[in-house]
Amino acid sequence: MATNKTIEEKIAEGRQYRSIDLTEFESYGEDIGLMIVEGYATTFNEPYVLWHDDDFTFREQVDPAAFEAADMSDVIMQYDHAGRVFARISNYTLEVTPDEHGLRIRAKLGGTEIGRQLYEEIKGGYTNKMSFGFTVEEDRLDREDKEVLRTITKIGKLYDVSAVSLPANDATTISARSYCEGVIAEIREELAKREEEERKRQEKIKRLKLLTEL
Repeated sequence: MATNKTIEEKIAEGRQYRSIDLTEFESYGEDIGLMIVEGYATTFNEPYVLWHDDDFTFREQVDPAAFEAADMSDVIMQYDHAGRVFARISNYTLEVTPDEHGLRIRAKLGGTEIGRQLYEEIKGGYTNKMSFGFTVEEDRLDREDKEVLRTITKIGKLYDVSAVSLPANDATTISARSYCEGVIAEIREELAKREEEERKRQEKIKRLKLLTEL
């Protein structure tokens, strides 16, 4: 019997999460029973702070071509990336389309009672964030001192878009920390290696200087 995986298990397998505010989302269609929400799950070429600590600031942006080869064959819409499905691509209640601005989603929530409840929560501002789960196949890191910019250039698979509870969804925080701590460890290892190489170089210079003075 299959069991639902925890957020931590999904992240360990390579899935990442990002959340956005729903302030730019539109809600309409309740008069004909469709109850549609429409907006963007992410935008392109607009860096945002992914992680910040005392030493490093990570920013991230999504390249406009990142979704060109992504597997979006059956994306679903959930709540907090778990439980019941509110909409999905395979039954035409969910559309997920990259355009010139970002990844646009359009969900029809009028088909189920819980979907209609979610629509009212989004419309009323009680649920005001959305997150999406995905894997990254290719990215690029640009670093200047302790400022790091990650550009996601190729998404492997888009799993879901989810309305998320307040406060900001833990999946995003856990995912960002997991990724950034790994990169920070690599950067610190690189810096330590450079410092050791510089120390050895300076020692060699001192030895050569002593030899020339004999």
